[in-house]
This record gives sequence, structure tokens and C-alpha cells, in this order.
Amino acid sequence: MNLLDIRNLSIEMDTSQGPIKVLDKMSLQLREGEIHTLIGESGSGKSLLAKAILGFINPRWRVIADRLWWNGSDLLSMTPAQRRTITGRDMAMIFQNPRSYLDPNSTVGEQLREAIPSGDLEGLFLRRRADRNTRVTRLLHRVGVKNHDDVMNSYPFELSDGVAQKVTIAMAIAHKPKLLIADEPTTAMEPSTRAQIYKLLERLSVSQGMSVLMITQDMGSIIPQSERISLVYCGQLMESGPLEEVTKTPRHPYTQAMLSMSLHDTDKMEPKQRLTGLSGAIPTLQHLPIGCRLGPRCPRAQKKCVQQPRLDKVQEQLYACHFPLTYKQSDDKPDAPTQPKSSDSDKEQ
Repeated sequence: MNLLDIRNLSIEMDTSQGPIKVLDKMSLQLREGEIHTLIGESGSGKSLLAKAILGFINPRWRVIADRLWWNGSDLLSMTPAQRRTITGRDMAMIFQNPRSYLDPNSTVGEQLREAIPSGDLEGLFLRRRADRNTRVTRLLHRVGVKNHDDVMNSYPFELSDGVAQKVTIAMAIAHKPKLLIADEPTTAMEPSTRAQIYKLLERLSVSQGMSVLMITQDMGSIIPQSERISLVYCGQLMESGPLEEVTKTPRHPYTQAMLSMSLHDTDKMEPKQRLTGLSGAIPTLQHLPIGCRLGPRCPRAQKKCVQQPRLDKVQEQLYACHFPLTYKQSDDKPDAPTQPKSSDSDKEQ
């Protein structure tokens, strides 16, 4: 049984121009102890999906889903108090700017001590205080912070980006969650620091059996131990499946475009060769295309794309496209390029 099971999740918001589906029939499954990577450009709805899982959605928005289950329980049928209990006990989230989520007026040690659940402590007052300090030290060691005394006595602004992110991870795992959502936790970090955070998340997943939902914009930032990846564009699921299958045999044009824009792909390019990518930009909520929302930017788009494609499945690989990369050319369909067009920013002035 999946730890997290989402089927056809949609989120609607009312505007002056009528209701808008910010997320449109999103599906995601996550097994216990699995690392799943969610990929998409900025504004694709990745963070909104994470907030829907945690129950942090604006109450004026409508959440509709065929299934939104956590460990076999229906989250949509729960009361707000029940959702908060589930979220506080079994889920945690870390963000791309750790300092903005740490209290600048308190030392790191004070904030970490507050994160330790009181129910896990034993003994009377002095014994509980010593036990809390011991647990804080163990947490810092677990996330790779060796000079724990210096870090505990520091304020957030005195920490480097890498150490600050390790502190937020330590706070997130203090109550031993079953699911950790990492929302672009390595943005603007140096490659060496980024690699440390990735290794830490991998180690925590293995040692604690913790599931990790990794959110990123770059295919080159995928944790090597990710079992599955899902690509999202403008609130719609484009493709999902095992990491090796999706990266080696992509079926959706968006997947191919994201692979071509990956930093790792530049190793295969000639010096001064132009980077490839999708033309145009992601639309605003007020101007969402009908049907497949990638249509206006897709190099393989046809008239049929004004209808939203259904999810097709080949083995364990899911994709939503009328004309996938494996589509066989026929008389009623002209040849379409399989490589994404150069972006507008690459055109010479």
C-alpha cells in the first residue's frame, strides 16, 4: 500500500473572470521509504501540491480529488484538527531559504530544543532538560554538524547556507516524520554544499525509512537515489515513472525539453553552442490555455491538443500527450520536430 496516494487532485480558486483550476487532475503515489522527485519550471504548482498534502491551502479554495489518502486514511474527509494532528506527527517540510524560517532573535540551540517533542522526554525537570540537550546534540550530529556547541550558541544570521539548511532539516526530523517534503532546499547553494544536502537526505531516507518528496526546477538536481520522478507544467502532470526509464526514454516533449536544459546535458555540447529549450514562458493564471497547457509552447502541438490528453501508461511510465515522442508518423499528421526549439532569449538581437 502507498504511504501517499493522490488521484486526480484539482484546486480551484474564484476570480473576477470565473473559477480557475490552479492544479488540474494531479496524481502522485509515494511508497514508504521512497525518494520521489517533483520537477517543473517556476510557477508549475509544485509547492502548491506540497501545501495541499500538508493541508495548508487557503480555505476559500476548493480541493477536489478522486483520492487523497495518507497511509490508507482519507485526508479530505478529516476535520481541520485531525489534519493538523496528522501533519504535525507524520509530515515535515524544509524550504529553499532556511534563514527565513528560523527565528532571528533566538539561538539555534533554543529553537532546536523547542522542536523536541515533550512526550519523548523522560524524568523530572532537570533530567528532562539534560535529555533535551542530548537529543539536540544527536540531531545535529545526524545531519552532519560536528561543531554542535558553536552552532547551538549561534544566531541564524551567523550560519552559512549549508549549515542553516542542516539545522532546518534537524528541526524537521526531530519528531521522526514519515514524510519529508524538501521544497528546492539547495537553491543558490554551491555544488559542494548541494551535494552534502543530497547525501544527507539519502542517508535519512535509508536509516529512518523516511519518504522524501524532493521538489526542484532542474533535472540535473535529481537525487541519484530517487526511485521515481514526476514532471509538472502549469498545474498539470506531464510524465511520471521510474527515474531511469523517464530519463533514458522520455515520452513527453516537456520531459525532453527539461532534459535538454539540464546542466548535465551541457557536457555533450560544443563550445559556444546555443542551449535548447521551449520557446515562450509559462502562462499566468488569468491566461491558462485550454486542453494541454503546454500546447502554445510545444513543438509537437496539433489541433487536437486543445483537448486535455488522458494519462497513458506504458509499463510503469505515465504520460499525458496526444503526440508523444514515440508517436508514429501517419498521413494525417505532418512530420514534427522531436527536439525542442531554441528559446526566444537565445535569438540574436
